[in-house]
Amino acid sequence: MKKLACIVALSGAFVSLNAAAWGNDGHRAVGAIADLLIKGSNAQKQVAALLLPGESLESIANWADCVKGTYCGPQTQEMKDYVAANPKHGEYHYTDVPYQDAHYHDGEVGTATDDVVQTLKQAIAVLEDKGDDVSNPHHFTKRQALLLLVHLTGDIHQPLHVGAAYVGKDGGFLLPDRQGQIDSVTMFDTRGGNDLLLDDAKLNTAAAPLIPPPPPAPADESKPASTYVPAKSATKPFHSYWDTTVVDYAFRRTGVRTPEQFAQAVIASKPEVAMNIGDPIGWPYQWADDALVVSKLAFDGVTVGQVSKQIGRNGESYNLWALAIPDNYPVPSSAAAKTQLIKGGYHLAELLQTIWK
Repeated sequence: MKKLACIVALSGAFVSLNAAAWGNDGHRAVGAIADLLIKGSNAQKQVAALLLPGESLESIANWADCVKGTYCGPQTQEMKDYVAANPKHGEYHYTDVPYQDAHYHDGEVGTATDDVVQTLKQAIAVLEDKGDDVSNPHHFTKRQALLLLVHLTGDIHQPLHVGAAYVGKDGGFLLPDRQGQIDSVTMFDTRGGNDLLLDDAKLNTAAAPLIPPPPPAPADESKPASTYVPAKSATKPFHSYWDTTVVDYAFRRTGVRTPEQFAQAVIASKPEVAMNIGDPIGWPYQWADDALVVSKLAFDGVTVGQVSKQIGRNGESYNLWALAIPDNYPVPSSAAAKTQLIKGGYHLAELLQTIWK
């Protein structure tokens, strides 16, 4: 299959390790779906009791990312207190299981005690009134547990927040079977795809005939359309593509402009979403395994190209790799993103309604 060749811009590349899964619009879409699905239920009443006046699942869906800096506005005292008590909060959002694996298992390659699966388990335990020093080592409050649950349910459905790629010194994706193999000499961690770069101009050119433009804004539209803005850099991290670009594409292909419109449209389509099974404390494992399936699709047909060195803001050196993707990649990737956003919203609603029957 013909590839869309991608090159590395040595001087202009910028990699953010704090990129938000699904970006602002994707997380709000997950929250908006859940808002609509729990309407009128006891879960809605219990959620409202933990939210502030005017808040909704949609509006607080990005809280756990907003605490990472001031790009959402000034930090509230609540945010400052959370960050002070959780110095490793940035690690709560992802796990790094090799995408070739079929299952997430505690303690295996890429997992951590503070990763997205373990943090979701803690949040669920707190909301189920089962939190103690063992099940809730970070001592999350119920409100914090809800804020984390809403956001991290979105995170774990973003395939690159679960399935990680590891590259060998001679190029190509490798499958580590133990953590010690990832030594940054013979095998490298691509940091959730942040170190894999797409040529943004070529990507946009390839997508133009495949992805429709956003629908026109109605004259009375009070909410902004998608917040996605094409990257100014010549390159786009693969992680960023899956955070924001595919959400924008999914919205366009659905014919909507906002997260709320997306939620209404997908619920009206009556999607078939597999129910979770067993104790809710185990659901994050099921979600991680499902994300690994999707991560295999995300890396299907993707190949590693030229490597270069980059110096980070902390002065450390790391590798960047050019990436080549199939010409039609925007179509299957945006379809997968839409499905995952729907799953995220439905799974969040199902979990809340199971906790608060």
